[in-house]
Amino acid sequence: MAESSEQFTIGAEASCTDGPCGKLNRVVIDPVARELTHLIVGLEHSPDAPRLVPIDLVDASAAGLQLRCTVAEFSALNPAEETQFIEGTTEYSAYGPEQEVFWPRYGYRGMHGTEVTVDAIPPGELEVRRGDPVHATDGEIGRVQGLVIDPGSHHVTHVLLQEGHLWGRKEVSIPVSAVTKIDDRIELSLTKKQVEDLPQVDIEHHVR
Repeated sequence: MAESSEQFTIGAEASCTDGPCGKLNRVVIDPVARELTHLIVGLEHSPDAPRLVPIDLVDASAAGLQLRCTVAEFSALNPAEETQFIEGTTEYSAYGPEQEVFWPRYGYRGMHGTEVTVDAIPPGELEVRRGDPVHATDGEIGRVQGLVIDPGSHHVTHVLLQEGHLWGRKEVSIPVSAVTKIDDRIELSLTKKQVEDLPQVDIEHHVR
């Protein structure tokens, strides 16, 4: 990876100019431009929804993520999740199959409706989460750990991948030129053997 690249490891600590504000939960990309547009940052088990942080407000370093805003300004950013109340149902029957991706996150389920928490990201953009599957041409090869971007253009240059199984895991970076599809999983033009032959990179020191 080029020296000028920035590494965004999902799970990394994030700080504002006047204090910590949580961890990087997931990232949001424009799948057509292959450009990182937002980070989703928040505190675990917090009553406040995680925030949608424009990439222009973020600096990445080995110590974590530094946001160019105060904690108060961070709290005023758009929430990355919203709660919807579905009247007249106690199950998921109000949703069609195309919305199935949102079903795992729900709150109160009562006699007259259901509160459902869904993602609130810009139209046409996609989330990438830690642990999303990555598939080589001949099957699943690992799980997403984060992204590397060019700090000037915000274009994604590499996908950080944990490859292998429990006793043979290693972290590698996949050039974005080898990515053929970004959706609910990332698909590659490489075989498992080609991914296994990539050099190992150090990802874990970015996560605390």
